[in-house]
Amino acid sequence: MSKFTEIDLSNLKKTSIKSRASLIKKEIFSKPGLKNFKEFTQSLPNILKAKDFNELLNKCVQAYNNDKPVIVALGGHVIKCGLTSIIIEMMEMGLITALASNGSVVIHDYEIARFGETSENVAVALETGEFGMAKETCDGINKIINSAYKKFGYGEAIGKNLIEIKAENNHLSLFASAYKLEIPFTVHVALGTDIVHQHETANGAAIGDCSMRDFRIFCNNLIELNDGGVFLNFGSAVIMPEVFLKAVTVVRNLGYPLNNFYTAVFDMNMHYRPRTNIVDRPTLSGGKGYYFIGHHEIMIPLFFQTLKERIKNA
Repeated sequence: MSKFTEIDLSNLKKTSIKSRASLIKKEIFSKPGLKNFKEFTQSLPNILKAKDFNELLNKCVQAYNNDKPVIVALGGHVIKCGLTSIIIEMMEMGLITALASNGSVVIHDYEIARFGETSENVAVALETGEFGMAKETCDGINKIINSAYKKFGYGEAIGKNLIEIKAENNHLSLFASAYKLEIPFTVHVALGTDIVHQHETANGAAIGDCSMRDFRIFCNNLIELNDGGVFLNFGSAVIMPEVFLKAVTVVRNLGYPLNNFYTAVFDMNMHYRPRTNIVDRPTLSGGKGYYFIGHHEIMIPLFFQTLKERIKNA
């Protein structure tokens, strides 16, 4: 037993997501199924980021045509920008072969799937001690992970549950869609960073076991990146760049060749870790990394809609 005193969480005053003011509603999400998209990018000047953008699009088309993986990592803001529909469309097309995220993505995706809303007003809720106290979200996710202990990866457990309970908005859920399509979706949790960790229902052993299993799955997913695969990071500034770097060294340490692949970061600001750990270091021995700055709600649909047209016309 630890000689240090832990805070007692058994008397937390929990709230309901039904009474919580959510900033994001499912009605604002992007609409899939755009029928056509002008060859906008090919009209851009062949210089600087426009040249990089077209290069990356071509690398993704080549990966798709050559059965090489396109792996997408993401942070929670991608969900809050309502971008799941276009990502699911790319999964259904067979373009995206694996996904990975931090723990915040689980929370926002789970709330959208079950309740059609997510993202509370943190500044207001923090003042009253109600931030992160939605019982349906936190106890629901913790129950899933506690049941998955020593059985499933974190992402697989979430997707499996959403499918089994037939959550109302599974058509907007990345985890439900990944599970249905048998696409691996790994979750890489930093303990203490997510609202689910605030609750007495959180089990560190279960969280660690499921997330550690996902790390090993993620490492295995990277093996096929060699010689033409693509790794895309949407908006994870710390967790996924660190996880990616460790996974790359695991794969290479085990003797698998991992060279001549392509990486890209899409974010709203330039950050050290994504630039160094995804764009620069892993591609030193072959391939290329790209970095694009812009709002997710514009850049990600622009990228995927253009990519969809190029694949159709390839």
